[in-house]
Amino acid sequence: MAFKVGEGVATISKLVSWAVAYCIACLHQYTIFVTCFHLGSSNSYLDRISSSPSAPLQNYLQLDPKETALVLIEYQNEFLSEGGKLYEPLKECLAHTNMIENSAKLTKVAREKGAAIFHVPIMFREGAPEIYSKFGILSGIKEGGTFQEGTWNAEFHPDMTPSPEDIIVKGKSGLCGFYSTNLDFLLRQRHIKNVVIGGLLTNCCVESTMRTAYEAGYQVYTLTDCTAAIGVDAHDSMYKHNAGMFSTVTNSGEVEKAFD
Repeated sequence: MAFKVGEGVATISKLVSWAVAYCIACLHQYTIFVTCFHLGSSNSYLDRISSSPSAPLQNYLQLDPKETALVLIEYQNEFLSEGGKLYEPLKECLAHTNMIENSAKLTKVAREKGAAIFHVPIMFREGAPEIYSKFGILSGIKEGGTFQEGTWNAEFHPDMTPSPEDIIVKGKSGLCGFYSTNLDFLLRQRHIKNVVIGGLLTNCCVESTMRTAYEAGYQVYTLTDCTAAIGVDAHDSMYKHNAGMFSTVTNSGEVEKAFD
């Protein structure tokens, strides 16, 4: 009888040990979840760079231009110029972020410092036969006849015209800058480690490209003042909730300083 009691105590002791270990493991997983959620949802950094866009970043970030690419998504008349089919819905956010002016200045600085400049336009043949989707944003592009190749609408905005040494990435017919193009090949060919992303739309092609670049192993930087969305709320929401999980959220002024 004494043997059975002792055996029972040992069994209970093991069960307690297992339960404690399980609780510790659960607590550890919960801590990881909360940390990731905080990274994605915290807006303290967004608030800082929004209120002080020229705040010094020398101790925060340094970029080697030879290992850095500025990836510029869809800087086209359809979005950015009066008369473009999508300009009116965007113009409030374009003014809010001062996107065109900031992007043009950063592009000039990055080019002078020796960083690679990649332009990633989107365009389709007449009728957009490249688009198969029957719903969502791509379906809307097809129905609206936007970004048709050979038209003024699909051309680059005058302030963002590529220089001869820039790279124009062709073939983008979806949301991500990587999937239907050879962008990844071109970046790796040049031994690029840092991908700095500007363009349109913040919560669509910019976000999709950001996520893919992150999973591909690049150091990713998203620019709050070189991007825009259809609505300021949509723009701010992406940076508040998602961008911090997949990129360093920054702005053009800080990246310019980081090249020095």
